[in-house]
Amino acid sequence: MEIRVESDAGTRLDAFLAARVPELSRSRIQELIREHFILRNGQPAKPRDSVAIGDHLSIAIPEAVPAEALPQDIPLSILFEDEHLVVLDKESGIVVHPAAGNPDGTLVNALLHHCRGQLSGIGGVERPGIVHRLDKDTSGCLVVAKTDQAHHSLTEQFSGRTMEKLYLAVAQGIPNPPQGTVFTHIGRHPVNRQKMAVVNPPGGKASITDYEVLSIDRSTDSSLVLCHLHTGRTHQIRVHLLHLGCPLVGDPIYAKPERQRAKPGRLMLHAWRLEFDHPVTKERMKFKAPIPPEYTPWLQMLESPLSGDR
Repeated sequence: MEIRVESDAGTRLDAFLAARVPELSRSRIQELIREHFILRNGQPAKPRDSVAIGDHLSIAIPEAVPAEALPQDIPLSILFEDEHLVVLDKESGIVVHPAAGNPDGTLVNALLHHCRGQLSGIGGVERPGIVHRLDKDTSGCLVVAKTDQAHHSLTEQFSGRTMEKLYLAVAQGIPNPPQGTVFTHIGRHPVNRQKMAVVNPPGGKASITDYEVLSIDRSTDSSLVLCHLHTGRTHQIRVHLLHLGCPLVGDPIYAKPERQRAKPGRLMLHAWRLEFDHPVTKERMKFKAPIPPEYTPWLQMLESPLSGDR
């Protein structure tokens, strides 16, 4: 790719290119500069270089390096897909990303197989761009980027809180009041490092969840709760419902499922709705993941059918 500088003299090179090559994130441009894939007037550029009128910029984008994870033919439930991204309905029980204890059989392994030949490279690596994660036992909507441009845009929307996320949770007990906002700081649990906890500021990160009780099952002392995330902290809904005294049904980390009367056989958290702006067309995209059958007892107690217009 060749670019001749005709305006914006004095602008830092990485910022200048980020404004003109939207398919590359600024961090990716900086990485290409460091690796000498971007030349200024025939010489390797430096990250802090400023452009001048008449400069000739040359960008060579290397082929994506294959990811370390291996492609695996694992069935996927796809809600939407184009050349930029894919939206999935993740099953409960599948891990999103390979890690210690889960080296394969993950969503990333499945996507590497499904998207073979379609990934242009996220940060120079041929891999799907995981913008947000769902816990292993959480089901529902998950968006994944196929390109660096889509990954950059979706990450900005996620961090800028313009990506809307609505979850359906079944809680042990009934939150009081039945509708409200939980605003706390969440950080690593001081004793059990596998858990997160509400901590006093300045520790942790600000975390905001709106919630609304939709139905109540008195026979199992449980309730269906709609949760609207304004931030995306690890285990946020699980921690905030516990903070209200109503841990999730089936939660093996923050509750004792064997003592709960409701026994659906899984963690009762479902990423029901997801909204974001398409990274290229800018169209507002809206998705709903079908509600799993384990939610039926609480859905039957709704005064009116649950719609996507809440």
